[in-house]
Amino acid sequence: MPSKLFDNHGRPITYLRLAVTDRCNLRCFYCMPEEGIRYLPKKQLLTFEEIERLIKIMAPLGISKIRLTGGEPFVRNDLMKLIRSIVGIEGVKDLHITTNGILTTPHLSELKSLGIASVNLSLDTLDRERFKVITRRDEFEKTWATLQSLIENQIPVKINVVVMEGKNIDDILPLVELTRKAAISVRFIEEMPFNGEGNHYTSLRWTYTKIMDYIRAHYPALERLADPPHSTSYNYKVPGYSGDIGVIAAFSRTFCGTCNRIRVKAQGVLKTCLYDDGVLNIRDLMREGKSDAQITERLLHAFNNRPLNGFEAEEKRSSGAPAIESMSTIGG
Repeated sequence: MPSKLFDNHGRPITYLRLAVTDRCNLRCFYCMPEEGIRYLPKKQLLTFEEIERLIKIMAPLGISKIRLTGGEPFVRNDLMKLIRSIVGIEGVKDLHITTNGILTTPHLSELKSLGIASVNLSLDTLDRERFKVITRRDEFEKTWATLQSLIENQIPVKINVVVMEGKNIDDILPLVELTRKAAISVRFIEEMPFNGEGNHYTSLRWTYTKIMDYIRAHYPALERLADPPHSTSYNYKVPGYSGDIGVIAAFSRTFCGTCNRIRVKAQGVLKTCLYDDGVLNIRDLMREGKSDAQITERLLHAFNNRPLNGFEAEEKRSSGAPAIESMSTIGG
């Protein structure tokens, strides 16, 4: 069995983004319609035992980094029980979590003791009223409190900011300013069409280049940083600031050539690209009684038929345009 996976384009696969639920306690403008989405029946979700089995199958193949996503992962009951199990699986070197922070603060002490590698906090604005408009919920104070607790507990944190025309442009510079004193990363992300109802715009105005031009116009001394291997972001730093910033071309898809990540949706569907419509239902294989070896064979076949980039994956979709999906069902 190989110690490291490579796809058919020679890219290593080391990173699994795993959605533990499709449910969320927010209704973000860019993620789902105001009325929400039709959630999966709980019996259709991967059980914790199935998740652990999946990771134990993938870890020997070379999956060493795992990120738990949702929906909002902390709305799933007993999530900490799953996290305790995952950190003990041989081969898992780094466990990360993406969260909106509303239910996260009570668990930060244990997360730190378990050695959580980092937390990505979704925070698109620093203004309470704009937060209510974007998320359709009045929960800013809880998310802000989680950010402060993450910093106090010295847990590495990245703030994820989806840049939206007419919604949070006025927050870009204040969010950059958060990096003045705090050793955090703020990452500005192009808005994607996965909102469950269709594109909001005929074309994307706030591309990664426009975002960076806007920031650079106010911070002309901005320094370019070396990007880590397989980074999805172009990274920068304001001289003298403690933290850094990044911009992610999620819609422009400029980072596909070094992509090392795969996704598994909450119901066990494998996505080898964010823009495909799912290539394998691992849950069904498990519930049909397939052995670990048989599941491994199917996984390797999927990895060996991976699209070159997000544009090729989108062209091959069988279920229609990606805009019919919600990011809450994809897992970020």
